[in-house]
Amino acid sequence: MNVAIVCDWLTNVGGAEKVILKIHKLFPEAPIYTSKYDPKGIDWFDDAEVRTGWLQIFPSFLRRIMGPLRQRYFSKLDLSGYDLVISVTGAEAKSVKAPDGIHISYCHVPTQYYWQMYDDYVENPGFGFLNPVVRFFFKIMVKPLRRADFEAAKSPDYFVTISEYAKEMIKKYYKRDSVVIHPPVEIKDFKISGPADATCPAGTLQGRSGQSLCPVEHKASTDPHLQDYYITTSRQVNWKRIDLAVEACLKTKRELVVIGDGPEHGKLVKMANGSELIKFLPIMGKKDLAKYLANAKGYLFPSLEPFGIAPVEALAAGCPVIAYGEGGARDYVIDGENGVLFEKQTVKSLADAILKFEKKKFNRNEIPKTAEGFSEKRFDKELKDFIKNCKKKSGDEKTV
Repeated sequence: MNVAIVCDWLTNVGGAEKVILKIHKLFPEAPIYTSKYDPKGIDWFDDAEVRTGWLQIFPSFLRRIMGPLRQRYFSKLDLSGYDLVISVTGAEAKSVKAPDGIHISYCHVPTQYYWQMYDDYVENPGFGFLNPVVRFFFKIMVKPLRRADFEAAKSPDYFVTISEYAKEMIKKYYKRDSVVIHPPVEIKDFKISGPADATCPAGTLQGRSGQSLCPVEHKASTDPHLQDYYITTSRQVNWKRIDLAVEACLKTKRELVVIGDGPEHGKLVKMANGSELIKFLPIMGKKDLAKYLANAKGYLFPSLEPFGIAPVEALAAGCPVIAYGEGGARDYVIDGENGVLFEKQTVKSLADAILKFEKKKFNRNEIPKTAEGFSEKRFDKELKDFIKNCKKKSGDEKTV
């Protein structure tokens, strides 16, 4: 079977890129077509044949305003000769066509800045002092851009998506049916089955009570000795709403460990205003991250996301999750069993959820079991089975 993989861009590390990597491992001989590739930003694909085109000449920071160019680029790609084309996309890569085979789009969600998150994008396009200019032109162009995106959504023969929320959005905006295959999560790398090793992660912290935040003595149990902090891990961009986590912890006087980096980092540090309650740590390896998750009181997830790999990693480490009750979190957070859902994306709603959370008792030995249905092995099987059952929708009986 001759396979091609297509994705919007490969410029940084994130959840979407983990899905692409997993599909690459399933089809290691398949070339990866993309609009922009930055091996310095993501070094996971050194063994892959990554193919770019004329969009490669543009700098990565222009990515957010190049949607129309990307759509033209992908729609004109020559993918003849491939039995199977898999597009992994949350933007324009679904525009590709598979003239000689089947096109399966693993679509994270309809292009968010055109549809469900349009208002948020208009409020803060993320271009600093150029925001008013970008906002003006985007408002003028959004209707034709939506029409083009809707037409592009007719290209795939099949849609696969990452959550029930994403399935609802694809039906709402693209009028297409889809099948849910949850993304692969490296569950085994986050399980803590015994005492952590005696080496503290880099950047060990001290809690308000003076105890170390280096979790070297934790052992999963129904009554674990937990450190006195909450945790959140994410790319620090505005739509992740880490600001809500910082403000809610300041409001409730709870400690918060923020792990990650991104364009919002300076703003978040300024918001913390030097408070001892809020600690910032850089991106770290999975082994060290698992220790911090295993010893945290809870994981804060205030973002509206179609899925969210990071909170599932927290569950795998036995850490209950406090999540915004919309989006993909509904697929894995069971209110009162492995976490708490809150109703509104506001500081008050999250602060109230933290207080509610602390009145509940969670069996931290049982919590990892709620993450097992999102494993890499499960993803491999479900995707392979789906591909085997696909037929070309032109009417012939060709299968892949």
